[in-house]
Amino acid sequence: MHSIKEMILYREFENGRLLDRFAGLMGKADGFTTKEDKKNAYYACLHDFMELAATYGFEGNLWHSYLTLLLVSHENAFSRVCEIGGEAKGSICAAARHDFAIFKELFDFDLSKLENALGVAGMDLIACFKGTDGGSLFNRRIRDRICALSVCLGKTACAEEFQNAVTDFYREFGVGKLGLHKAFRIERGKLGAEIVPIANIAHVSLDDLVGYEIAKKKLTDNTEAFVEGRKANNCLLYGDAGTGKSTCVKAIANLYYGRGLRLIELYKHQFQDLHDVIAQVKNRNYKFIIYMDDLSFEDFEVEYKYLKAVIEGGLEKKPDNILIYATSNRRHLIREKFSDKAELSDDLHNNDTVQEKLSLSARFGVQIYFGAPDKKEFGQIVTTLARVSRIQMGEEELLQEANKWELSHGGRSGRTAQQFIDYLLGKGGNL
Repeated sequence: MHSIKEMILYREFENGRLLDRFAGLMGKADGFTTKEDKKNAYYACLHDFMELAATYGFEGNLWHSYLTLLLVSHENAFSRVCEIGGEAKGSICAAARHDFAIFKELFDFDLSKLENALGVAGMDLIACFKGTDGGSLFNRRIRDRICALSVCLGKTACAEEFQNAVTDFYREFGVGKLGLHKAFRIERGKLGAEIVPIANIAHVSLDDLVGYEIAKKKLTDNTEAFVEGRKANNCLLYGDAGTGKSTCVKAIANLYYGRGLRLIELYKHQFQDLHDVIAQVKNRNYKFIIYMDDLSFEDFEVEYKYLKAVIEGGLEKKPDNILIYATSNRRHLIREKFSDKAELSDDLHNNDTVQEKLSLSARFGVQIYFGAPDKKEFGQIVTTLARVSRIQMGEEELLQEANKWELSHGGRSGRTAQQFIDYLLGKGGNL
Protein backbone atom coordinates (compact mmCIF):
# COMPACT_ATOMS: atom_id res chain seq x y z
CA MET A 1 0.00 0.00 0.00
CA HIS A 2 1.21 3.46 -0.83
CA SER A 3 1.09 6.41 1.56
CA ILE A 4 -0.64 9.64 0.57
CA LYS A 5 2.65 11.37 1.36
CA GLU A 6 4.12 9.70 -1.72
CA MET A 7 2.00 11.85 -4.04
CA ILE A 8 3.91 14.18 -6.34
CA LEU A 9 1.45 16.67 -7.87
CA TYR A 10 -1.58 16.29 -5.62
CA ARG A 11 -0.28 17.68 -2.33
CA GLU A 12 -1.29 20.36 0.20
CA PHE A 13 -5.02 20.11 -0.38
CA GLU A 14 -7.13 23.04 0.78
CA ASN A 15 -9.47 20.67 2.66
CA GLY A 16 -6.81 18.02 3.31
CA ARG A 17 -7.10 17.60 7.10
CA LEU A 18 -9.88 15.04 6.73
CA LEU A 19 -7.80 13.12 4.17
CA ASP A 20 -4.84 12.94 6.55
CA ARG A 21 -6.94 11.63 9.44
CA PHE A 22 -9.00 9.10 7.49
CA ALA A 23 -6.02 7.84 5.52
CA GLY A 24 -4.22 7.42 8.85
CA LEU A 25 -7.01 5.14 10.02
CA MET A 26 -6.60 3.13 6.80
CA GLY A 27 -2.83 2.84 7.27
CA LYS A 28 -2.01 5.17 4.38
CA ALA A 29 -0.72 8.06 6.49
CA ASP A 30 0.71 8.65 9.95
CA GLY A 31 -1.08 6.35 12.38
CA PHE A 32 -2.40 6.75 15.91
CA THR A 33 -0.81 5.55 19.12
CA THR A 34 -3.78 3.75 20.70
CA LYS A 35 -7.01 2.13 19.61
CA GLU A 36 -8.91 4.74 21.62
CA ASP A 37 -7.22 7.48 19.61
CA LYS A 38 -8.32 5.72 16.44
CA LYS A 39 -11.93 5.53 17.64
CA ASN A 40 -11.97 9.22 18.53
CA ALA A 41 -10.47 10.09 15.14
CA TYR A 42 -13.00 7.85 13.39
CA TYR A 43 -16.02 9.62 14.90
CA ALA A 44 -14.44 13.00 14.25
CA CYS A 45 -14.17 11.94 10.61
CA LEU A 46 -17.84 10.92 10.59
CA HIS A 47 -18.70 14.42 11.80
CA ASP A 48 -16.62 16.01 9.04
CA PHE A 49 -18.24 13.81 6.39
CA MET A 50 -21.70 14.84 7.60
CA GLU A 51 -20.73 18.51 7.41
CA LEU A 52 -19.28 17.93 3.95
CA ALA A 53 -22.54 16.42 2.73
CA ALA A 54 -24.61 19.26 4.18
CA THR A 55 -22.34 21.92 2.70
CA TYR A 56 -21.91 20.55 -0.81
CA GLY A 57 -25.14 18.57 -1.20
CA PHE A 58 -23.37 15.25 -1.76
CA GLU A 59 -25.09 11.87 -1.64
CA GLY A 60 -24.04 8.24 -1.94
CA ASN A 61 -20.48 7.30 -0.95
CA LEU A 62 -19.21 10.37 0.92
CA TRP A 63 -15.63 9.06 1.00
CA HIS A 64 -15.61 8.88 -2.80
CA SER A 65 -17.35 12.26 -3.08
CA TYR A 66 -14.75 13.84 -0.82
CA LEU A 67 -11.84 12.38 -2.80
CA THR A 68 -13.47 13.60 -6.02
CA LEU A 69 -13.87 17.08 -4.55
CA LEU A 70 -10.14 17.13 -3.80
CA LEU A 71 -9.37 16.12 -7.38
CA VAL A 72 -11.57 18.70 -9.09
CA SER A 73 -10.45 21.50 -6.76
CA HIS A 74 -6.68 21.00 -6.89
CA GLU A 75 -4.78 23.28 -9.25
CA ASN A 76 -1.43 21.85 -10.28
CA ALA A 77 0.74 21.47 -13.37
CA PHE A 78 -1.31 18.54 -14.66
CA SER A 79 -4.82 19.87 -14.01
CA ARG A 80 -4.06 23.30 -15.52
CA VAL A 81 -2.60 21.74 -18.68
CA CYS A 82 -5.68 19.54 -19.07
CA GLU A 83 -7.96 22.54 -18.56
CA ILE A 84 -6.33 24.36 -21.46
CA GLY A 85 -5.25 21.59 -23.83
CA GLY A 86 -7.41 18.66 -22.82
CA GLU A 87 -4.58 16.17 -22.35
CA ALA A 88 -1.15 16.31 -20.72
CA LYS A 89 1.84 14.39 -22.07
CA GLY A 90 5.38 13.62 -21.01
CA SER A 91 6.71 13.62 -17.47
CA ILE A 92 3.74 15.55 -16.04
CA CYS A 93 1.42 12.85 -17.32
CA ALA A 94 3.61 10.15 -15.74
CA ALA A 95 3.66 11.98 -12.40
CA ALA A 96 -0.13 12.28 -12.48
CA ARG A 97 -0.45 8.56 -13.26
CA HIS A 98 1.64 7.83 -10.15
CA ASP A 99 -0.69 9.97 -8.00
CA PHE A 100 -3.84 8.52 -9.52
CA ALA A 101 -2.65 5.02 -8.65
CA ILE A 102 -2.67 6.10 -4.99
CA PHE A 103 -6.10 7.69 -5.39
CA LYS A 104 -7.31 4.44 -6.96
CA GLU A 105 -6.19 2.55 -3.84
CA LEU A 106 -8.11 5.03 -1.68
CA PHE A 107 -11.23 4.56 -3.79
CA ASP A 108 -10.94 0.76 -3.69
CA PHE A 109 -10.40 0.46 0.07
CA ASP A 110 -13.05 -1.71 1.76
CA LEU A 111 -14.52 0.58 4.42
CA SER A 112 -16.19 -2.34 6.22
CA LYS A 113 -12.73 -3.66 7.17
CA LEU A 114 -12.02 -0.44 8.99
CA GLU A 115 -15.29 -0.69 10.91
CA ASN A 116 -14.53 -4.27 11.95
CA ALA A 117 -10.94 -3.51 12.92
CA LEU A 118 -11.90 -0.61 15.16
CA GLY A 119 -15.07 -2.16 16.57
CA VAL A 120 -17.13 0.91 15.66
CA ALA A 121 -20.42 1.58 13.89
CA GLY A 122 -21.77 4.18 11.47
CA MET A 123 -19.76 3.34 8.38
CA ASP A 124 -23.02 2.89 6.45
CA LEU A 125 -23.58 6.65 6.90
CA ILE A 126 -20.47 7.25 4.82
CA ALA A 127 -20.92 4.46 2.30
CA CYS A 128 -24.55 5.20 1.41
CA PHE A 129 -25.54 8.68 2.52
CA LYS A 130 -29.02 9.98 1.72
CA GLY A 131 -29.19 13.75 1.53
CA THR A 132 -31.92 16.25 2.26
CA ASP A 133 -31.50 18.18 -1.00
CA GLY A 134 -30.16 21.16 0.91
CA GLY A 135 -27.94 24.00 -0.23
CA SER A 136 -24.74 23.57 -2.17
CA LEU A 137 -21.66 25.71 -2.60
CA PHE A 138 -21.69 24.75 -6.28
CA ASN A 139 -24.52 25.17 -8.68
CA ARG A 140 -26.66 22.07 -9.03
CA ARG A 141 -25.22 21.17 -12.42
CA ILE A 142 -21.66 21.06 -11.13
CA ARG A 143 -22.68 19.29 -7.91
CA ASP A 144 -24.40 16.56 -9.92
CA ARG A 145 -21.40 16.28 -12.26
CA ILE A 146 -19.04 15.80 -9.30
CA CYS A 147 -21.30 13.08 -7.89
CA ALA A 148 -21.40 11.41 -11.32
CA LEU A 149 -17.60 11.60 -11.58
CA SER A 150 -17.35 10.07 -8.10
CA VAL A 151 -19.43 7.08 -9.20
CA CYS A 152 -17.42 6.76 -12.43
CA LEU A 153 -14.08 6.80 -10.60
CA GLY A 154 -15.31 4.18 -8.19
CA LYS A 155 -15.93 1.82 -11.13
CA THR A 156 -12.62 2.34 -12.95
CA ALA A 157 -10.51 -0.79 -13.43
CA CYS A 158 -7.03 0.76 -13.37
CA ALA A 159 -5.07 3.97 -12.80
CA GLU A 160 -5.04 4.75 -16.55
CA GLU A 161 -8.83 4.58 -16.77
CA PHE A 162 -9.04 6.65 -13.58
CA GLN A 163 -6.78 9.31 -15.11
CA ASN A 164 -8.80 9.47 -18.33
CA ALA A 165 -12.00 10.17 -16.39
CA VAL A 166 -10.39 12.98 -14.39
CA THR A 167 -8.83 14.46 -17.54
CA ASP A 168 -12.20 14.54 -19.27
CA PHE A 169 -13.64 16.47 -16.33
CA TYR A 170 -10.82 19.03 -16.39
CA ARG A 171 -11.29 19.54 -20.12
CA GLU A 172 -15.05 20.03 -19.86
CA PHE A 173 -15.42 21.94 -16.59
CA GLY A 174 -11.99 23.24 -15.66
CA VAL A 175 -10.36 22.95 -12.26
CA GLY A 176 -10.30 24.76 -8.93
CA LYS A 177 -12.38 27.69 -7.80
CA LEU A 178 -12.33 29.37 -11.21
CA GLY A 179 -13.68 26.25 -12.85
CA LEU A 180 -16.36 25.38 -10.32
CA HIS A 181 -17.82 28.81 -9.53
CA LYS A 182 -19.36 31.45 -11.76
CA ALA A 183 -18.84 34.65 -9.76
CA PHE A 184 -16.14 36.08 -7.49
CA ARG A 185 -15.27 39.05 -5.31
CA ILE A 186 -11.90 40.52 -4.41
CA GLU A 187 -10.57 40.51 -0.86
CA ARG A 188 -7.29 41.90 0.38
CA GLY A 189 -5.16 39.14 1.91
CA LYS A 190 -1.64 38.86 3.26
CA LEU A 191 -0.30 38.15 -0.22
CA GLY A 192 -2.31 40.86 -1.97
CA ALA A 193 -5.57 40.68 -3.89
CA GLU A 194 -7.34 37.35 -3.46
CA ILE A 195 -10.12 36.12 -5.78
CA VAL A 196 -12.85 34.65 -3.55
CA PRO A 197 -15.84 32.67 -4.88
CA ILE A 198 -19.36 33.98 -4.34
CA ALA A 199 -21.30 30.92 -3.24
CA ASN A 200 -24.82 32.05 -4.14
CA ILE A 201 -25.20 34.40 -7.10
CA ALA A 202 -28.77 35.44 -7.85
CA HIS A 203 -30.39 32.96 -10.26
CA VAL A 204 -31.85 35.52 -12.63
CA SER A 205 -32.27 35.37 -16.39
CA LEU A 206 -32.74 38.06 -19.02
CA ASP A 207 -36.39 37.02 -19.33
CA ASP A 208 -36.91 38.15 -15.73
CA LEU A 209 -36.33 41.73 -16.88
CA VAL A 210 -39.53 42.87 -18.58
CA GLY A 211 -38.94 45.03 -21.64
CA TYR A 212 -35.59 46.56 -22.68
CA GLU A 213 -35.31 44.09 -25.56
CA ILE A 214 -32.99 46.27 -27.63
CA ALA A 215 -30.69 46.85 -24.67
CA LYS A 216 -30.61 43.15 -23.78
CA LYS A 217 -29.82 42.14 -27.35
CA LYS A 218 -26.99 44.65 -27.56
CA LEU A 219 -25.53 43.22 -24.37
CA THR A 220 -25.88 39.57 -25.40
CA ASP A 221 -24.45 40.23 -28.88
CA ASN A 222 -21.31 41.73 -27.35
CA THR A 223 -20.99 38.94 -24.78
CA GLU A 224 -21.62 36.23 -27.40
CA ALA A 225 -18.75 37.57 -29.49
CA PHE A 226 -16.50 37.62 -26.42
CA VAL A 227 -17.32 34.04 -25.42
CA GLU A 228 -16.75 32.80 -28.97
CA GLY A 229 -13.32 34.41 -29.06
CA ARG A 230 -14.23 37.19 -31.49
CA LYS A 231 -13.52 40.87 -30.92
CA ALA A 232 -15.73 42.46 -28.27
CA ASN A 233 -15.88 45.74 -26.40
CA ASN A 234 -15.91 46.86 -22.81
CA CYS A 235 -19.48 47.69 -21.93
CA LEU A 236 -21.12 50.51 -19.96
CA LEU A 237 -24.76 50.09 -18.89
CA TYR A 238 -26.06 53.49 -17.84
CA GLY A 239 -29.38 55.14 -17.15
CA ASP A 240 -32.04 55.63 -14.51
CA ALA A 241 -31.90 53.87 -11.16
CA GLY A 242 -33.77 50.60 -10.73
CA THR A 243 -34.07 49.81 -14.45
CA GLY A 244 -32.29 46.43 -14.39
CA LYS A 245 -28.70 47.23 -15.33
CA SER A 246 -27.18 45.05 -12.60
CA THR A 247 -29.78 42.34 -13.20
CA CYS A 248 -28.67 42.10 -16.83
CA VAL A 249 -25.04 41.53 -15.88
CA LYS A 250 -25.97 38.82 -13.37
CA ALA A 251 -28.18 37.19 -15.98
CA ILE A 252 -25.30 37.21 -18.47
CA ALA A 253 -23.12 35.39 -15.92
CA ASN A 254 -25.78 32.70 -15.51
CA LEU A 255 -26.43 32.40 -19.24
CA TYR A 256 -22.83 31.93 -20.34
CA TYR A 257 -21.36 30.11 -17.34
CA GLY A 258 -21.53 26.76 -19.12
CA ARG A 259 -19.46 28.21 -21.95
CA GLY A 260 -16.63 29.35 -19.71
CA LEU A 261 -17.68 32.87 -18.71
CA ARG A 262 -16.79 34.04 -15.18
CA LEU A 263 -17.73 37.26 -13.36
CA ILE A 264 -15.36 39.10 -10.99
CA GLU A 265 -16.93 41.89 -8.95
CA LEU A 266 -14.65 44.83 -8.19
CA TYR A 267 -15.37 47.99 -6.21
CA LYS A 268 -14.00 51.46 -6.77
CA HIS A 269 -11.65 51.38 -3.79
CA GLN A 270 -10.07 48.19 -5.19
CA PHE A 271 -8.95 49.62 -8.52
CA GLN A 272 -5.35 49.55 -7.35
CA ASP A 273 -5.67 45.74 -7.33
CA LEU A 274 -6.74 45.56 -10.98
CA HIS A 275 -3.31 44.61 -12.32
CA ASP A 276 -2.93 41.92 -9.66
CA VAL A 277 -6.35 40.44 -10.48
CA ILE A 278 -5.67 40.42 -14.20
CA ALA A 279 -2.29 38.73 -13.64
CA GLN A 280 -4.06 35.88 -11.80
CA VAL A 281 -6.58 35.11 -14.55
CA LYS A 282 -4.99 36.12 -17.84
CA ASN A 283 -3.56 32.65 -18.57
CA ARG A 284 -6.63 30.64 -17.60
CA ASN A 285 -8.93 28.93 -20.06
CA TYR A 286 -11.97 31.07 -19.19
CA LYS A 287 -13.44 34.38 -20.26
CA PHE A 288 -13.62 36.93 -17.45
CA ILE A 289 -15.87 39.95 -17.08
CA ILE A 290 -14.62 42.34 -14.43
CA TYR A 291 -17.85 43.84 -13.14
CA MET A 292 -18.10 47.30 -11.57
CA ASP A 293 -21.51 48.17 -10.21
CA ASP A 294 -22.79 51.73 -9.73
CA LEU A 295 -19.61 53.27 -11.07
CA SER A 296 -19.12 57.03 -10.78
CA PHE A 297 -16.54 59.47 -9.49
CA GLU A 298 -16.59 62.85 -7.84
CA ASP A 299 -14.28 65.40 -9.40
CA PHE A 300 -11.78 65.09 -6.54
CA GLU A 301 -11.47 61.28 -6.80
CA VAL A 302 -8.53 59.94 -8.79
CA GLU A 303 -9.17 56.16 -8.68
CA TYR A 304 -10.49 56.33 -12.25
CA LYS A 305 -6.91 56.80 -13.48
CA TYR A 306 -6.15 53.16 -12.56
CA LEU A 307 -9.15 52.06 -14.58
CA LYS A 308 -8.22 54.17 -17.61
CA ALA A 309 -4.74 52.70 -17.71
CA VAL A 310 -6.04 49.12 -17.58
CA ILE A 311 -8.79 49.58 -20.17
CA GLU A 312 -6.63 51.30 -22.73
CA GLY A 313 -3.41 53.21 -22.71
CA GLY A 314 -1.01 51.19 -20.53
CA LEU A 315 2.08 49.55 -21.94
CA GLU A 316 0.79 46.05 -21.21
CA LYS A 317 -1.96 44.90 -23.56
CA LYS A 318 -5.21 43.91 -21.85
CA PRO A 319 -5.56 40.11 -22.17
CA ASP A 320 -8.04 38.84 -24.75
CA ASN A 321 -9.93 36.82 -22.12
CA ILE A 322 -10.89 39.87 -20.06
CA LEU A 323 -13.56 42.55 -20.56
CA ILE A 324 -14.86 45.23 -18.23
CA TYR A 325 -18.60 45.72 -17.72
CA ALA A 326 -19.77 48.63 -15.60
CA THR A 327 -23.16 49.98 -14.54
CA SER A 328 -23.81 53.59 -13.65
CA ASN A 329 -26.58 56.12 -13.31
CA ARG A 330 -24.31 58.52 -15.21
CA ARG A 331 -23.21 58.28 -18.80
CA HIS A 332 -20.22 60.51 -18.07
CA LEU A 333 -18.72 58.69 -15.13
CA ILE A 334 -16.77 61.59 -13.66
CA ARG A 335 -18.76 64.45 -12.20
CA GLU A 336 -18.64 67.63 -14.26
CA LYS A 337 -19.47 71.19 -13.21
CA PHE A 338 -20.56 74.23 -15.19
CA SER A 339 -17.28 75.82 -14.21
CA ASP A 340 -15.48 73.15 -16.24
CA LYS A 341 -16.93 74.67 -19.41
CA ALA A 342 -16.84 78.29 -18.40
CA GLU A 343 -14.82 80.61 -20.58
CA LEU A 344 -13.23 82.16 -17.49
CA SER A 345 -11.67 79.52 -15.30
CA ASP A 346 -8.77 79.15 -12.91
CA ASP A 347 -7.58 76.24 -15.05
CA LEU A 348 -5.12 77.46 -17.69
CA HIS A 349 -5.90 74.43 -19.84
CA ASN A 350 -9.57 74.09 -19.21
CA ASN A 351 -10.30 72.07 -22.35
CA ASP A 352 -7.73 69.48 -21.30
CA THR A 353 -9.53 69.11 -17.97
CA VAL A 354 -12.86 68.52 -19.71
CA GLN A 355 -11.35 65.94 -22.07
CA GLU A 356 -9.72 64.16 -19.14
CA LYS A 357 -13.12 63.71 -17.51
CA LEU A 358 -14.81 62.52 -20.69
CA SER A 359 -12.06 60.09 -21.68
CA LEU A 360 -13.03 57.35 -19.22
CA SER A 361 -16.54 56.73 -20.56
CA ALA A 362 -15.16 56.92 -24.10
CA ARG A 363 -13.08 53.82 -23.37
CA PHE A 364 -16.27 51.72 -23.20
CA GLY A 365 -16.90 50.71 -26.80
CA VAL A 366 -20.48 49.60 -26.12
CA GLN A 367 -22.74 51.96 -24.17
CA ILE A 368 -26.29 50.80 -23.46
CA TYR A 369 -29.01 53.08 -22.15
CA PHE A 370 -31.66 51.92 -19.64
CA GLY A 371 -34.39 54.55 -19.28
CA ALA A 372 -37.22 54.70 -16.75
CA PRO A 373 -40.44 53.14 -18.13
CA ASP A 374 -43.40 55.31 -19.06
CA LYS A 375 -46.80 54.68 -17.49
CA LYS A 376 -47.79 51.99 -20.00
CA GLU A 377 -44.47 50.16 -19.73
CA PHE A 378 -44.60 50.35 -15.95
CA GLY A 379 -48.06 48.77 -16.05
CA GLN A 380 -46.75 45.93 -18.23
CA ILE A 381 -43.94 45.28 -15.77
CA VAL A 382 -46.34 45.19 -12.83
CA THR A 383 -48.85 42.87 -14.51
CA THR A 384 -46.10 40.51 -15.70
CA LEU A 385 -44.54 40.29 -12.24
CA ALA A 386 -47.96 39.78 -10.66
CA ARG A 387 -48.72 36.94 -13.07
CA VAL A 388 -45.40 35.23 -12.36
CA SER A 389 -46.00 35.61 -8.62
CA ARG A 390 -49.58 34.33 -9.00
CA ILE A 391 -51.16 37.32 -7.30
CA GLN A 392 -54.94 37.13 -7.44
CA MET A 393 -56.10 40.67 -8.10
CA GLY A 394 -58.02 42.34 -10.87
CA GLU A 395 -55.80 44.14 -13.37
CA GLU A 396 -57.51 47.51 -12.97
CA GLU A 397 -57.20 47.44 -9.19
CA LEU A 398 -53.62 46.15 -9.46
CA LEU A 399 -52.56 49.04 -11.68
CA GLN A 400 -54.32 51.63 -9.55
CA GLU A 401 -52.53 50.44 -6.45
CA ALA A 402 -49.22 50.20 -8.33
CA ASN A 403 -49.55 53.82 -9.44
CA LYS A 404 -50.22 54.89 -5.85
CA TRP A 405 -47.19 52.93 -4.73
CA GLU A 406 -44.76 54.43 -7.23
CA LEU A 407 -45.82 57.98 -6.36
CA SER A 408 -44.55 57.50 -2.81
CA HIS A 409 -41.70 55.11 -3.47
CA GLY A 410 -39.29 56.75 -5.88
CA GLY A 411 -41.15 56.82 -9.19
CA ARG A 412 -41.60 54.32 -11.99
CA SER A 413 -38.90 51.66 -12.38
CA GLY A 414 -38.54 47.91 -12.49
CA ARG A 415 -37.21 47.99 -8.93
CA THR A 416 -40.25 49.90 -7.70
CA ALA A 417 -42.53 47.42 -9.45
CA GLN A 418 -40.77 44.48 -7.79
CA GLN A 419 -40.99 46.16 -4.39
CA PHE A 420 -44.72 46.66 -4.90
CA ILE A 421 -45.16 42.98 -5.80
CA ASP A 422 -43.12 41.94 -2.75
CA TYR A 423 -45.39 44.15 -0.64
CA LEU A 424 -48.46 42.37 -2.00
CA LEU A 425 -46.89 38.96 -1.39
CA GLY A 426 -46.16 39.99 2.17
CA LYS A 427 -49.86 40.79 2.55
CA GLY A 428 -50.81 37.40 1.20
CA GLY A 429 -51.37 38.61 -2.35
CA ASN A 430 -53.98 41.16 -1.35
CA LEU A 431 -54.08 44.69 0.03
